[in-house]
Amino acid sequence: MGNTSSKGESDASEPPLEGGKQKHHHKSATQSSSHSHNGSSDGGAANSGSGSGSNNSLKVQQQSQTMTRSASGADVTEKYLTQLVPVEKLAEILREQTSAKYGINGIVADVFVSQVFPHYADLGHRLFQLMHTASKATTKHLGTVAFRQQCERFLGIMDDAKTLECYIKMYAQEDNSDFIDKTGVTRLLHICYTIAMQHSGNAVLCTAINRTFGSVTKSIFLCHDSLSLGYVCRWFEQNLIRLVLLVHKYCVHTLSTAYRGLEQTSLSCGIELQTPVLEQRNPFTDTTDHSGIGSNFSDSLMPLSQAWLLAGALPPLYSKPQTIAPSPANKANNSASSAVQIFKEKLSMMPSHWTLLYDSNEHGVGANRFLHHVLGYRGPTLVLLHTKDEQTYCVAAPSEWKETHLFVGGEGSCVIQLLPKFVILEKKPNILYLNTSIRGYPKGLRAGADPRKPIIAVDEHFENVDCKGLAAGLISIEVWGCGDKSSREVQLDIKKWQIKEAERQRTVKLTAADWMDHPDRYLLELGGRQNYNN
Repeated sequence: MGNTSSKGESDASEPPLEGGKQKHHHKSATQSSSHSHNGSSDGGAANSGSGSGSNNSLKVQQQSQTMTRSASGADVTEKYLTQLVPVEKLAEILREQTSAKYGINGIVADVFVSQVFPHYADLGHRLFQLMHTASKATTKHLGTVAFRQQCERFLGIMDDAKTLECYIKMYAQEDNSDFIDKTGVTRLLHICYTIAMQHSGNAVLCTAINRTFGSVTKSIFLCHDSLSLGYVCRWFEQNLIRLVLLVHKYCVHTLSTAYRGLEQTSLSCGIELQTPVLEQRNPFTDTTDHSGIGSNFSDSLMPLSQAWLLAGALPPLYSKPQTIAPSPANKANNSASSAVQIFKEKLSMMPSHWTLLYDSNEHGVGANRFLHHVLGYRGPTLVLLHTKDEQTYCVAAPSEWKETHLFVGGEGSCVIQLLPKFVILEKKPNILYLNTSIRGYPKGLRAGADPRKPIIAVDEHFENVDCKGLAAGLISIEVWGCGDKSSREVQLDIKKWQIKEAERQRTVKLTAADWMDHPDRYLLELGGRQNYNN
């Protein structure tokens, strides 16, 4: 029995502080008592019982720390308390609908897609498959607990790189989840374009969309059919990460608010917000297909899909939506209007505020035509250069163009090749140059970090362009203003003032006294014209 007592003391020393206190208490009681051998054996039994109870509590703690997994993908079989009430409500509603339709105690993909992503079924299926794979469920459905866990983990992604990785993984190959092909990237671009269009007031299918998507896939894959997920993630992170983050904002908003529509027994279509459209017609081209060889590429302006791609690649200062004041009829819904405005600014990628400043097909070709329509616009601008060999380049200037012999430009200055493949050629400050009148310095428009070898060089007549040593003839030039409405108004006011000033100086009335001292009189006399005085 003495061995039993010592064993009880040894076991009692393993649990935390409370067990230790119990052990010292019993030990002191045993030393001070003068009971018989039976009493000491009872005390040993008591110690042994205390040790076994502590061991039981320790096993419970170890079991709670060890995560078990159910067949439907839950990390723990007991009830999981979520901290996100919207997710808990959504899971319960979807479980009830799945049970009523299929008799399954869980959530199936069809119910999730039809109720949460009815307008984007492919995106909904891929998101459910991502959560199903992450939960390691062995059944086709997800348990309610597993669904809540995966939703919370998805909503809790804060790092942009992790977010991008999730969406690239969603569009990976079915037979090899570590690689993605051109079809997967094209589908990802298509869902990004569709969501952006339907929340910008430009829900129009651009007929040049295949050419735009093709420029991206050519830049990524080159001659390969498929590439690793890591490589494609890095490419998007360096070039077009904002397009994918837009889709993530939409998914987060939908998962967080879908239960509201479902509680009212109405289908949830995500969000039904649209950014305000310009009062004028849509300036971007959406009716001309440039995919055919030999098409008349010079007859149209920048396609809608190309404007969307540029807005995602350029810094936010180019694509920041214009703030629209609420109409008087909506003053009663100020809180709702503000919510719509906030989320519109988060979701809107389509530049509805871009203004066409110069089109060489309409305004004429030449340096003076370019300067007349571009100078004076105090805002970011995009200069698109279309060549005869179907190359398209974009020179982005974050501030006003000015004639100078120096290379200027802020942090948002960059040079992008749009066609035939999408490549960001240069992205640095102080890479922009424009000079048509200063003697002793190169004339024309240039862009590049090295003044001796610029990436883009347009000659002084704006007829030819040189890109990295390859010369080509220009067929058209476009300049788009990306500033707010006031930038265009200021430029137009300056133009009006210049015209009035020129007219005023042209019709100057001189008196006889003024004419006697006027320099033009002496010039006429030097030219041999006789002067008559009264």
